[in-house]
Amino acid sequence: MSQIESTFSLVGKTALVTGASRGLGQAMAIGLASAGATVICSSSKQGGCDATRNAISEFKGQSHELVADLSQPEQVIALAEQALSVTGQVDVLVNNGGTIARSPAVDYPFNDWKQVMDVNIDAPFLLSQIIGKHMVERGSGKIINIASMLSFTGGITVPAYAASKHAIVGLTKALANEWAGANVQVNAIAPGYFRTDNTAALQADPERNKEIEKRIPAGRWGEPEQLSGAVIFLASRGSDYINGHVLAVDGGWLAR
Repeated sequence: MSQIESTFSLVGKTALVTGASRGLGQAMAIGLASAGATVICSSSKQGGCDATRNAISEFKGQSHELVADLSQPEQVIALAEQALSVTGQVDVLVNNGGTIARSPAVDYPFNDWKQVMDVNIDAPFLLSQIIGKHMVERGSGKIINIASMLSFTGGITVPAYAASKHAIVGLTKALANEWAGANVQVNAIAPGYFRTDNTAALQADPERNKEIEKRIPAGRWGEPEQLSGAVIFLASRGSDYINGHVLAVDGGWLAR
């Protein structure tokens, strides 16, 4: 193995990826496995990650499945504990699982607000706290939170989602401040506009789709597999001196 290969190799590492059943989470789980990691794929229902695990098995990668509803704190805590027991430790935590609810702010149901916050910020905190404690004690680990373009802007009719994605950036920086000295790197990826189930409505709207593509200097939506390089980098030794950073993978959207 060459020096560059060893720098980005994840052989011997275990990664937990939440929301790994489809879309960006699926692509990141497959990417981590392709770099050699044993990937624990988490979703909200049994068998939800079958497609992801089948894709990993095609190149003889190693994966496991765990189930948890991220809106339920007791299930999140159990997920963390179960993940730690699969191979004995978790070297990489990818807090990807998330949800969104759309409604004008004046009519926004408080139950929707709570659901979004439970999944998008409370669950990442609990997983980071429990798994991060082991990383700190061990003196190594990587935590990668999934932010958003709405970590930088307010959006329209998504007040809870925007607030939660601003919060995930704050959490990333707060944990980085506390744990960098223990050789635990905590960073975030802010995906731009990617072709996934969650953005299907936007893609299908001719006017909004045109507006979005016009704003992106690359002139096109991202494909989920284009997040693989970023997540492998932040999970590898190549990012050992990067902490508290938010890496935008957006085709230049923020630069515009």
